[in-house]
Amino acid sequence: MTERTTYLLVDGENIDATLGGSVLGRRPQPDERPRWNKLLSHAESSWHQPVSALFFLAVSDSLPLGFVQALIALGYRTIPLRGEGKVVDIAIQRTAEALAERDADVMLVSHDSDFVPQMTALADDPQRRTGIIGFQEFMSADLRGIEGVELFDLEYDVSAFTSSLPRVRIIEIDEFDPYEFI
Repeated sequence: MTERTTYLLVDGENIDATLGGSVLGRRPQPDERPRWNKLLSHAESSWHQPVSALFFLAVSDSLPLGFVQALIALGYRTIPLRGEGKVVDIAIQRTAEALAERDADVMLVSHDSDFVPQMTALADDPQRRTGIIGFQEFMSADLRGIEGVELFDLEYDVSAFTSSLPRVRIIEIDEFDPYEFI
């Protein structure tokens, strides 16, 4: 019997676009981007099993070699894609559909509602754990609404950033810490 695996499907474009467009309001500096090693560690420690991390990115004629090599060194399998349309979304959708045939758990790192059908199908399997990681206030309401999916915040749960981001979010009163504001 083989050990169960978590597949971590990273929509790199979506995370970068949300961070830059919605959180920071500008292109992120290198030190403001997620620490991808923290994401991998979080996935492993959350569900206490090995992780197969797939990082999907769109490319044109050349690879962002430094970034790809860094991801590979961290333990990610990079999947550079080129073609017409939303190639990253298409590849993640196909991967999620293929994972429905495997005895594996799935964590999606994205905010995009394009993955609702695939994540719903995965979550409908009572033997499978499913999760979505991102900035919760920017996640599609349809993604957040999938029954049985665990939600993880990229900053607060995963601790993927080296400093606090300028986010406005709803705070549960039991979690309110006035020292964060004074």
